[in-house]
Amino acid sequence: MRAALLQMTSGIDPQENGRTLTDAIARAKAGGAAMLFTPEMSNILDRDRARAAQAIVAEEDDRVLAAVRDAAARAGLWVHLGSIAVRGPDGRYANRGIVIDDNGNIRARYDKLHLFDVDLPTGESWRESNAYAPGDRAVVVDTPLGRLGLSICYDLRFPDLYRALSDAGATIFAIPAAFTVPTGKAHWHVMMRARAIEAGAYVLAAAQAGTHSDGRVTYGHSLSVDPWGEVLCDLGPEPALDFAEIDPARVADVRTRIPVLRHRRAIPPVEVAE
Repeated sequence: MRAALLQMTSGIDPQENGRTLTDAIARAKAGGAAMLFTPEMSNILDRDRARAAQAIVAEEDDRVLAAVRDAAARAGLWVHLGSIAVRGPDGRYANRGIVIDDNGNIRARYDKLHLFDVDLPTGESWRESNAYAPGDRAVVVDTPLGRLGLSICYDLRFPDLYRALSDAGATIFAIPAAFTVPTGKAHWHVMMRARAIEAGAYVLAAAQAGTHSDGRVTYGHSLSVDPWGEVLCDLGPEPALDFAEIDPARVADVRTRIPVLRHRRAIPPVEVAE
């Protein structure tokens, strides 16, 4: 089966972002994909929280989500909308990934578990938890490509999540992202490959790329990685759409050669030696 990865430069205008997404659905279908994967914050990316508050709405009112569901149904294509910002009932936001089937129905939702609060040596400071509430569960969902384990960006740094997803039968990990350039250069490729190797699973990581209208710069380099850790495609630093072949037999082969899932054990209490 063929997967499509969209690398985009989301801006502060949801309508413009929506046009990019619906165009990508048509291109992915024309390219023979069974499923399209989009980046984190596909509907809006705006670090001006006062301005963003005017555009972030409840899931049922989000026009980008509605447009993507309609386009997916018209194209007959599954879509992993990597994440969108939605307003929760308590007024806080959720960074929510949504899996949409080829009839436009929502099959799964996942709210980002690990929030990015960090001060970088470059002077960049990010406090995701100031506006966003963390999720409270891990999620897998069956798709035409196989059982998909959902995660978002900073989740990448927490391998216990991917262990739980593969224990639940995931053969593919979706890791949509909006990575900063310094952390991307240092860690993006090696961590994506590590998550694939550890579980003998495919990784599909659609990313934001380039200079955004709110002034931030993201790393790009959307990746597809096979269960052996081989990079199947790397979209580089600019907006793009590319394809990767997903072969379930490859997962079975790698997991037979190195059966780490069968060899996993519950970790006993740690002894602190004196």
